[in-house]
Amino acid sequence: MPGYDDDLRLAHVLADAVERVTMTRFRAEDLHVETKPDLTWVSDADRAAEELIRTQLGRTRPRDAVHGEEFPDTGHGPRRWVIDPIDGTNNYVRGVPVWATLIGLLDGPDVVMGLVAAPALGRRWWAAKGTGAWTGRALTSARPIKVSGIERLADASISISDVISWRASDRLEAMLGLLDSCWRNRAYGDFWSYMLLAEGALDIAAEPELALHDMAALAPIVTEAGGRFTSLDGRDGPFGASAVATNGALHDRVLRTLTPEP
Repeated sequence: MPGYDDDLRLAHVLADAVERVTMTRFRAEDLHVETKPDLTWVSDADRAAEELIRTQLGRTRPRDAVHGEEFPDTGHGPRRWVIDPIDGTNNYVRGVPVWATLIGLLDGPDVVMGLVAAPALGRRWWAAKGTGAWTGRALTSARPIKVSGIERLADASISISDVISWRASDRLEAMLGLLDSCWRNRAYGDFWSYMLLAEGALDIAAEPELALHDMAALAPIVTEAGGRFTSLDGRDGPFGASAVATNGALHDRVLRTLTPEP
């Protein structure tokens, strides 16, 4: 793992530490939940997890910047850690085990490392630039993953976000057309859709509105598994405020379907 092996090891250490916080508070009767100004939920576990990651990064990577979901950005260096302490807070609050801590690393304009830790599922996925994508409980017990070889939309399995978000983006008709073209559609939600895609269990995943902290850890895992990750307008990486991920072979057709010419 040349280049970012130490950062990947650190991401696993951070995930280990955060897991002790998030699993302790998962399904806790005294979990405190608030509504943020954007009308999304945040729990005391979200804030505690992000504070823990920021504290450890401050000790181990003091020159690096940090961008997270719950607190203001810190630092100004070319290397920037991007964290989502609990991706899938709505699931977490309702006791659904599909949630994860997302840890990504940007080096200048490039996303060079990503780790997704879903302790309630007993799963982790990770990738660093040029090393391939992996899943397992630890670096020492991992197996490589890769995207599917499906080449026809008629054979493809797709996972989308909720219908409301597609309607709000004025792309619901286009998305329904894509769903009609595919063999199977489900809404696995949040990080899980993209990890299933990286493992080859899905072929397409898409969401019309996402933030950098939602995507930074996902993009390198998808691409190192052989897939492609862009915005709806075709911009590579997690920088376009939306996400379209595929096995690569289907990507251009999916983009054309979701962004029809006027």
